[in-house]
Amino acid sequence: MTPAVRREAVAHLKAHLGLSERQACEIAGADRKMVRYQSQRAPGTALRGRLRDLANERRRFGYRRRFVLLRREGEVSGSNRIYRLYREE
Repeated sequence: MTPAVRREAVAHLKAHLGLSERQACEIAGADRKMVRYQSQRAPGTALRGRLRDLANERRRFGYRRRFVLLRREGEVSGSNRIYRLYREE
C-alpha cells in the first residue's frame, strides 16, 4: 500500500469510527509520522507550463535539450526534476 492510501485509511477510521490517530495508525499499519507528513516540494505548475510550451515550440527536443533551454532562461531546477516532470506530461 502506498503512503497516500494509508493516509486515507487513517482519515477514514478517524472520521467514521471515531478512533484516535494512534489507534487508526496501528490498525492501518501506518507510521504516525507518515500520516502527519506534508510535502515541502512546490507543485511546479509554472515549470510544467513552460515545459509544455517548449514541447510545442520544439517538438524534436528531448528533456536534456529542454533542460538546457530552461537553464538559459534562469531555471534553477536540476535535470532529474526536469526529467520527472517531462515523463509525467
